Amino acid sequence: MIPLHAQDVSFAYSDQSILDRVSLELRAGETLVLLGANGAGKTTLLQTLCRQLRPDSGVVLIHQDDIRKRTAKELARQVALMPQQENRESQLRVSDVVELGRAPHAGWWLPLTAKDHEAVDQALEMSGLRELRDRRITELSGGEWRRMILARALAQHASILLLDEPTAGLDLKYQLDVLTRVQSMARQCRLTVVLSLHDLNHASIFGDRLALMHDRKLLAVGTPKDVLQPPLIETAFGIPVTVIDHPIHGTPFVVPLYERRGER
Repeated sequence: MIPLHAQDVSFAYSDQSILDRVSLELRAGETLVLLGANGAGKTTLLQTLCRQLRPDSGVVLIHQDDIRKRTAKELARQVALMPQQENRESQLRVSDVVELGRAPHAGWWLPLTAKDHEAVDQALEMSGLRELRDRRITELSGGEWRRMILARALAQHASILLLDEPTAGLDLKYQLDVLTRVQSMARQCRLTVVLSLHDLNHASIFGDRLALMHDRKLLAVGTPKDVLQPPLIETAFGIPVTVIDHPIHGTPFVVPLYERRGER
């Protein structure tokens, strides 16, 4: 059974069309990466997949059931969204934030049960934050912050994770750390993971499948070798590229072609 399925989803802000009849199947244990230029609709698609935005037409199905039929609590138990930005002006501790992931199960005001605490501890361990559980969130680095939000999603025990640019603003070390953890969690826990990225080569290494968006539609969906083709990339991003084999991983490696200043 397909855990999450978008069928002919369209969405517009006022009179500006953002998504036009987008269809996408998402699988358990898989990391699917959304690619596309700025404004291609990646964030909007993620938000429609978790009902933050309601499509103008089409339908989103969770385990073959219409997402609109689920209560907010039922939906939160199945789908977790990691947004690009959140308010950092708070004196909460890391563990406090991760505990918020248990709200769909324990409620907002009820005390956490032993099962809830176990889920929080497991999420902190998987995210590499066990030693930082009592740190104030205002003291976290960018990479630690991203891992904390990921831990909150894991504590939610949702089987579907939607991550909107989880590496934005991170240096190379933390980008690789976050992506490695996400890929490992998807495979070990049989999670369905959808994330948006700008780095095509990171997408090639960490994505089981890629979905390339352009002009409100899905231009291509498939393995990195299927999607990272020069004509498709040039159409989506408007620049010429060449694609070679990565010297270590053997995955497609995208090299932009441009003329350096002063060269002829």
